[in-house]
Amino acid sequence: MKYDYDLFVIGAGSGGVRASRLVSQTGAKVGLAEESRVGGTCVIRGCVPKKMFVYASEFGRAFDDAQGYGWVQHGERDFNWQLLVDNKDREIDRLNGIYLTNLEKAGVEVLHTRAVLKDAHTVHLVGEDRDVTADKILIAVGGTPVRDTSIEGNELGITSAEAFHLPELPKRMVIAGGGYIAIEFAFIFAGLGVETTLVYRGPRLLKYFDEDLSKQLHVEMEHKGIRLITETIFTKIEEREGEKIVHLANGDTLHTDVVFWAIGRSPKVDGLGLKEAGVQTRPSGAVITDDEHRTSQENIFALGDVTDKVNLTPVAIREGVAFAETQFKNNPTKMDYDCIPKAVFSQPPIGTVGMTEAEARKEFGEVDIYKSDFRPMKHVLANNPERMLIKLVVHPETDRVLGCHIIGDDAAEIIQAVAIAVKAGLTKAQFDNTVALHPTAAEELVLMREKAVN
Repeated sequence: MKYDYDLFVIGAGSGGVRASRLVSQTGAKVGLAEESRVGGTCVIRGCVPKKMFVYASEFGRAFDDAQGYGWVQHGERDFNWQLLVDNKDREIDRLNGIYLTNLEKAGVEVLHTRAVLKDAHTVHLVGEDRDVTADKILIAVGGTPVRDTSIEGNELGITSAEAFHLPELPKRMVIAGGGYIAIEFAFIFAGLGVETTLVYRGPRLLKYFDEDLSKQLHVEMEHKGIRLITETIFTKIEEREGEKIVHLANGDTLHTDVVFWAIGRSPKVDGLGLKEAGVQTRPSGAVITDDEHRTSQENIFALGDVTDKVNLTPVAIREGVAFAETQFKNNPTKMDYDCIPKAVFSQPPIGTVGMTEAEARKEFGEVDIYKSDFRPMKHVLANNPERMLIKLVVHPETDRVLGCHIIGDDAAEIIQAVAIAVKAGLTKAQFDNTVALHPTAAEELVLMREKAVN
């Protein structure tokens, strides 16, 4: 049968764009449908604009710290929220244009419309009210932020999708959640001068990260003036006389200007036509795939956040590469999910790779732990109490470094390099045999000699 396209991709996020470009470069005819802007969550309403907001929120404290180094401020300083939003939008526009140009150069036909599956080989283009056919179809629609719809008044809260376009900077904000999105935005708005409260149902934040990082994060949130309320949830949100009132299960009542849902994300599959096309999903909505990203329908594939495996932009990109190599370049390639570095752009930031202490103990029993907890030199003259923690998890018999966990300035930058060593299976002895680079915070990685007491 003759199809309109060799490959039709639904969703122009990082994974869909990479797969489209690579497949088109093989000479295949590729169509790509996107109902929003090209670039996906990361570029348009996720990690890129969020990192810009992180930078913005750090300057206030940097001005304060600078006084310890002789910089004297004369007069008041002011922050312009709208200027930040406008500058951010300008950069997102630029990145969106680059994505479109690269797709065009690669020969991908970009269709600015919602696409819905009709059957295994047919896609309906809603905005154009027509059908197209394809030999292979790739689902890369990503995820979407969720709110607890069981809570009365849940619609009064915003999500991360709206946070980048608030008409004005609020004076008060209450955030629900304990994952990286909730934490990053808590630090962002607190750093911009917003009275910020974080409410989380569990006893500690970042429950899937190493516990020592979580403990230190709690301390740093307190130092930054963020109010943290744990082991409770929202029961009701109401609006009265121009303010939001949040009722908590512990009996507390919070008065605020903005309520922010940051309790997670879910695969964006509603109305996608998966059932009609014979594509099976999990109860969460996540598309089920094998190690070649193939769904239950032989010619339909899925990758990225819609599969809810490892929801990170670089992972979606690597999955896109593996898909293109396997399906269109006759080079079977599987995605390697082992030792993926992760970062949380809290303040200070977190970088982590490999096993947590709890995971290592569960798998191997006894493990060796090395820790260095110190105040970085940068904070001494500034009289800044912020501390840094570097931790190594080591197999006691093989001496292999199983995991590395850092909270402190430049942790994300450091962990990218350390991830190479951890993934390569280097030993603690090889870390120790590396000469330290002084004076840096990262030198502690090769200077820790005493095992931590369990």
